[in-house]
Amino acid sequence: MTDIDWSRTPAAIWRPHRQALRAVTHIDPIRLDQLLGIERQKEALVRNTERFIAGQTANNVLLWGARGTGKSSLIKGLLNAYFGQGLRVIEVDRDDLIFLSEIVDSIRDRPQRFVVYCDDLSFEKGEATYKALKSVLEGSIELPPDNVVVYATSNRRHLMPESMKDNEQVQMIDNEIHPGEAIEEQVSLSDRFGLWLSFYPFRQDEYLSMVDALFPGVGDRETLHADALRFALGRGGRSGRTARQFFKAYSGDYR
Repeated sequence: MTDIDWSRTPAAIWRPHRQALRAVTHIDPIRLDQLLGIERQKEALVRNTERFIAGQTANNVLLWGARGTGKSSLIKGLLNAYFGQGLRVIEVDRDDLIFLSEIVDSIRDRPQRFVVYCDDLSFEKGEATYKALKSVLEGSIELPPDNVVVYATSNRRHLMPESMKDNEQVQMIDNEIHPGEAIEEQVSLSDRFGLWLSFYPFRQDEYLSMVDALFPGVGDRETLHADALRFALGRGGRSGRTARQFFKAYSGDYR
């Protein structure tokens, strides 16, 4: 596994074909204060991360919910905010989680604090790669290292597909509900994340507030808002991502 100078490198990405981590030096410069409409989630994630950096107990975090609402941007913003305090990020794709134990072994004795980041995490029925993640989240015969936490984003709260058939296995015994094995398996993975942060589609006023922040010098707000809402309608939803795409498409067109 390639040796990385973690004293200067903010992040790395696992490359399975090379069986190595590749250093990332050009990070998206987004800042936490640029992420609007998700103050509750931001506050909880910052508090957990600051505890982790300080060597206190901290949770693994699952950020789940609607697409384009800032889940991934929060991770990038954290890295930019706390790199100077020792925070580092290692991104691992879902299909590469089978290598997660080796990755963790390579950093467990480092002085830095590592967030293992899995973006758009979900599993289909029959996949076994999630078992490697479960082992790192709670350990096996060896405790998980105290300088590593897992932050994952997903559109699914339980990370696995849920079907009506699974609910048919639920039984009522002595007036108590007992979930079936399929549901227990689904919940067992997400339960290993001690902090769940939910993200929902933006309300219209939240979306327009983000548009206003991206276009601070525009005087004709009525036209700007009408165009931004029309753009969101064409994209199929209002989100921070949609607002930024609108800005990229039309910045410079308004006075």
